[in-house]
Amino acid sequence: MTQISLNLATTREVWGFKDAVDGCLRAGITAISPWRDQVAAIGLNEAARIVAANNLRVTGLCRGGMFPAETAEGRQANIDDNLRAIDEAAALNADCLVLVVGGLPGSSKDIVGARQMVTDGIAAMLPHAQASGVKIAIEPLHPMYAADRACVNTIDQALDICELLGPNVGVAIDVYHVWWDPYLAAAIARAGRLNRIFAHHICDWLVPTTDMLLDRGMMGDGVIDLKAIRAMIEAAGYSGPQEVEIFSKNNWWKRPGDEVLAVIKERVASVC
Repeated sequence: MTQISLNLATTREVWGFKDAVDGCLRAGITAISPWRDQVAAIGLNEAARIVAANNLRVTGLCRGGMFPAETAEGRQANIDDNLRAIDEAAALNADCLVLVVGGLPGSSKDIVGARQMVTDGIAAMLPHAQASGVKIAIEPLHPMYAADRACVNTIDQALDICELLGPNVGVAIDVYHVWWDPYLAAAIARAGRLNRIFAHHICDWLVPTTDMLLDRGMMGDGVIDLKAIRAMIEAAGYSGPQEVEIFSKNNWWKRPGDEVLAVIKERVASVC
């Protein structure tokens, strides 16, 4: 069975960093993907110690990005924050730093300009990432987030940036954001040819979806063909963990963490 990684957003309402690690170890899960606020809450040094002491794989650190801003000073502040994120990812020996790139700054309607700010921002952080041994993974988000969270919305858009900037930049493929893309198979194959698949995130798309951010489904409860997408990703050469990332304010965030992990293991085995 493909290895599972727990994105710690999945249990953030019931577990902090240490409790999540302990829960994963009880469940036999040895890969995690924490968020920066969770690391900050326990302290970077302590988080790194816990990772090393338990021989955990960190499949990603969430998140960097959010590059666009209305002023040059704002854009530089965002770049500086990304440089700090690189240091955190390096300390955790993370496979990659995941980028949610940001949307339109202020009252702007210039999405082309916002995308250029994203490319420029990644270019500015890239030398430090390369020197630190940290890979950068652009996560395309569903188009419903184009204005406020991510103006890069397809794998192909992300790969265009990757090809401009070099081999240290790749993609995090989150099924929630890309399952609808009519060019998905070709885009994943392209990512494989370029050796740019750095992470694979899973959950499910519920029908109906009641909240555009916080109503993701457990695998098997929605309409995404998870097996087919995983087959595409493996055919493209990526065999890393399937990272479970579920934002679910009215369901899974309210359940005990051990119960959530038990369901995750069953669903990954049966539907992923």
